[in-house]
Amino acid sequence: MSKKPPKLGLGDLAGLRDTIAKASAAREAERLAAAKRAAQAKRDANVFRDSVGDIAPIARKSATDRVEHPRRPPEPVARLTQQDEAAVLHESLSDEFDPEALLDTDDRLSYRRPGISHDALLKLQRGDWVVQAQIDLHGMRRDEAREALSAFLHDAVKRGLRCVRVIHGKGLGSVNREPVLKDKVRGWLAQKDQVLAWAQAQGRDGGSGALIVLLQAAQTRTPRG
Repeated sequence: MSKKPPKLGLGDLAGLRDTIAKASAAREAERLAAAKRAAQAKRDANVFRDSVGDIAPIARKSATDRVEHPRRPPEPVARLTQQDEAAVLHESLSDEFDPEALLDTDDRLSYRRPGISHDALLKLQRGDWVVQAQIDLHGMRRDEAREALSAFLHDAVKRGLRCVRVIHGKGLGSVNREPVLKDKVRGWLAQKDQVLAWAQAQGRDGGSGALIVLLQAAQTRTPRG
C-alpha cells in the first residue's frame, strides 16, 4: 500500500506563501538593479560620444606605406688614433740609456738637444716658461712611471703644449735614499724626440724633485688641395 502525503495545515500554507513572496520580491529587485545599471551605462556612453565627437576609424596601411626610420650608424672609430695611442703605451724606453752619452748636459741637470739655443735653456732654468701641464711620478713603480710619462708626453705634444713639469721626487723615501726614479726619468726623456730641453725646476716649482721640460711644437698638416 502507498503512503498518502501529509496534509498541510493553515500555518504551513501561510509560510509557503511568505517564501514565494520573498523570492518574487528578490527577483524583481534584481531586475530593477540590472535595468538601472544598463541605463547608467547608456548615459555614460552618450557622455563619451558627446565629448569626443564623430570618430572615423584609421585606415590600415599596407606594408609599403610604412615609414622606416633610418638606423643611426655607430660613431666612427678613429682607427689610426687607437693604433697611435696603443703604440705609445707599449713604446719601449730603455732603462739603461745614459743621456750624457748623447746630450749636452751640465752640472745643473739641464740639457738641450743640438739645434736648441742656449737662450731657450736659460729661460727654462730661470722659470720664464709658463708650465702648461704636469705629471707626478713620485711614488710610482718604475714600469708604471715609464708608461705614464710616455703617455703624458704624447698627449701634451698632441695638445700643442710647449712646457710641462715632470715631478719625479727627491728619492728620500727610496732604498738607501738614492734618487733612482730621478735618474730614470732623465734617461727616458732623452729618448723622446719630442723633448727639446729640460732643466731642474726652481724651488717654488719643486726644486730638485722636478724637471721643467720644453717640448717641440706640434706639427700641423697641410690640407690637400
